[in-house]
Amino acid sequence: MSAGPYQVAIVGGGLVGASLACALGQLGVRTALVEAVTPKADQQPSYDDRTLVLSHTSCQILKGLNLWPRIATDLTPVKTILVSELGRPGRVELNAEAHDLDAFGQVVEARHFGHGALGLLSELEAVDVLCPAKVSGLTQHEGHASLTIDGLIIDTGQGSRQIDARLVVAADGARSTVRELLGVQPVIHDYRQTAVIANVTPEIFHDYRAFERLTPTGPLAILPHIGQRCGLVWTAPSDEAEDLQNADEQDFLRGLQRRFGYRLGNFRKLGARSRYPLYRVEAKEQVSGRVVIIGNAAHTIHPISAQGFNLGLRDVAVLAELLARPGVDPGDAQQLDAYRQRRAQDQQNTIRYTDSLVRLFANPSLIVQKLRTLGLAAHELLPPLKRRLALSAMGYRGPVSRLAQGESITDIAG
Repeated sequence: MSAGPYQVAIVGGGLVGASLACALGQLGVRTALVEAVTPKADQQPSYDDRTLVLSHTSCQILKGLNLWPRIATDLTPVKTILVSELGRPGRVELNAEAHDLDAFGQVVEARHFGHGALGLLSELEAVDVLCPAKVSGLTQHEGHASLTIDGLIIDTGQGSRQIDARLVVAADGARSTVRELLGVQPVIHDYRQTAVIANVTPEIFHDYRAFERLTPTGPLAILPHIGQRCGLVWTAPSDEAEDLQNADEQDFLRGLQRRFGYRLGNFRKLGARSRYPLYRVEAKEQVSGRVVIIGNAAHTIHPISAQGFNLGLRDVAVLAELLARPGVDPGDAQQLDAYRQRRAQDQQNTIRYTDSLVRLFANPSLIVQKLRTLGLAAHELLPPLKRRLALSAMGYRGPVSRLAQGESITDIAG
């Protein structure tokens, strides 16, 4: 491990934090990546691995970060998106070919994505991965910030050490320690819903179609995956989620069948289930001194429309683009204010969009139900509305970074 100080210290080695470390490492920016959980990069993906939907903009960003070749063998394209409402006739079908695209995006196993990111990080001399290590203290100074980290095995054995960096990036999730140390209070809304996640194998091949079934108790998503199997995200009221997770496999599949229908025939196989309570979490401030908050630490959103990780990756793209400029002080106040301004529109639009959808389809009013059906029909029949919906699904909700436009991180730096 090389000696500090660092230009950037990223707290949180999950998918967002690791992606940013990959970008900065390729730029030669001396970076520390602090992660509490020991990665399991040597494990092969299993049937029960969680799936991620990568929007079109995310695919462009990952190509620009040179992460694409690391995950290419595990990608499944999304060529068609079908949105419908349980028990009502409204539906919208989006076809990538109609928009001159091969696919709207891709589905990938989270573990495979992480394996690819860790593989690239291991080749980048500018990045030190400090793991397992937890942040227990944060102090800001005029020209740098200091982190106290615990748990590393250092020369004197298990203990604490301090690292200095000109910029600290909090990418440590919805329960961010760094956000707490800063005293930045989040706005939290409990949806009183829980996402039950698993993989299922239907009778009929998915044909690269992604389904989103909107119901009063939350959306149900079926995502195309490798071979015959599909990723499932079943949103249920939180007081029902434990029973849903623990239900007999056949009972679970029968309930899924009733809710989804038979467009993929009978569901034949179910992988292990996990569940995640759903909250909207927004940091009141995303910049404080020499600290910037990104990803789920800044904005945790409902999984409807699969926007969460994609929104965080767009944070990464803009921050990496700003840090790519030669001679820049990573923690400069004007630089961080530029980041905040460039990300505001996309973040606000995405948060508003997902939150509004959840509230709209949870509304029991008969008038609202009829308006929902009419709205879906209008999006199906009117090309401008359909195109806007497609662009939204692909991640085009605000100013687009150069990475999302197809440039590579090294070209941007050049």
